[in-house]
Amino acid sequence: MATSFTSAVKKALRIGVRAIGIGIGIGILSVIALRWIPPIATPLQVWRFATAVFDNRTPRLVKDWVSYEEVSPHLLRAVIVTEDRKFLRHHGIDWDAVDHARRVNPSRIRSGKPPLGASTITMQTARNVYLLPFRFFVRKVLEAGLAYAIDAVWGKKRVLEMYVNVIEWGDGIYGVQAAARAYFKKDASALSRKEAALLAAVIQNPRRFHADRPSPYVKRRAAGIQSRMGGAALPQ
Repeated sequence: MATSFTSAVKKALRIGVRAIGIGIGIGILSVIALRWIPPIATPLQVWRFATAVFDNRTPRLVKDWVSYEEVSPHLLRAVIVTEDRKFLRHHGIDWDAVDHARRVNPSRIRSGKPPLGASTITMQTARNVYLLPFRFFVRKVLEAGLAYAIDAVWGKKRVLEMYVNVIEWGDGIYGVQAAARAYFKKDASALSRKEAALLAAVIQNPRRFHADRPSPYVKRRAAGIQSRMGGAALPQ
């Protein structure tokens, strides 16, 4: 009986190790492939679409991939100063921001303030392209590993191009081209400094805030973003 149980455990472990190996292999191939081709759909897009169907709502999925060169530099700079000011200087994770958040968040939470985040543009890209929108420890570990991988394989320019093309900018609206058309009736390449700042200002909660109908909070946030955009360098 004991021998049979031990054999079953060993077999299960072998299957588990093999499955992990296959998963890692698929992940590596995916990272390499996405260096050049756009993803068909992201887990978040699929999740939102399926949730709408199950909730008896009309599902919406509006996206239109554009190249890095077809995105207004104003929007790229606005995203960097809003989401990741050290984007060009780290290798996927900003450990200074992680340490700062770890030190200040306990007191912020005790005082009723929202905790500071430390996710870089690279980490957010990894999360959007590969992972479901659920918070759990394993996801953070996967996110960190993927951030290092895509930073090394894709490079900064591709990471930023991917980011602005896949993130959510409203209910069923994904990517900067769809957002520019939905909110400002123009292409992503034609976004002005003000429009770019407004789009960047709503990234933190795109299903609540609206770039075309900005609340006083969004207007203040966009004004601050616009004032800092001039100093943001872009990957070449």
